[in-house]
Amino acid sequence: MSLKFSLFFTLLGRRTLKKLISVIVSAIALLTVAFTSPALAGDAALGAKVFSANCTACHIGGNNVVMANKTLKKEALEKYGFTSVDAIIAQVTKGKNAMPAFGGRLTAAQIENVATYVLEQSAKGW
Repeated sequence: MSLKFSLFFTLLGRRTLKKLISVIVSAIALLTVAFTSPALAGDAALGAKVFSANCTACHIGGNNVVMANKTLKKEALEKYGFTSVDAIIAQVTKGKNAMPAFGGRLTAAQIENVATYVLEQSAKGW
């Protein structure tokens, strides 16, 4: 067995073997990054409670009773650039157009939890 390995190693050469190992390690790293979903920072369970108490009047079931086309559904969030926790945090904190600002009513942790909940729910289809 060791004779076969050393013959293979000799035929392949050190440089080629190093390149091969480098390519394999790079491919594994790329596939790991590509096929894992990013961890969300907030607590979705706590976010659900905050959402229920503060957001459902306008956004029940991920809809929007004020501006029907600006829902919290995945397609709408993508269309309007709300694809990250940070983007949703900014919207909830500062408000915009018909959306009131919640920065003075909710803590930063509560807003982060709501943002996490919204992204998780949109991924599930509400």
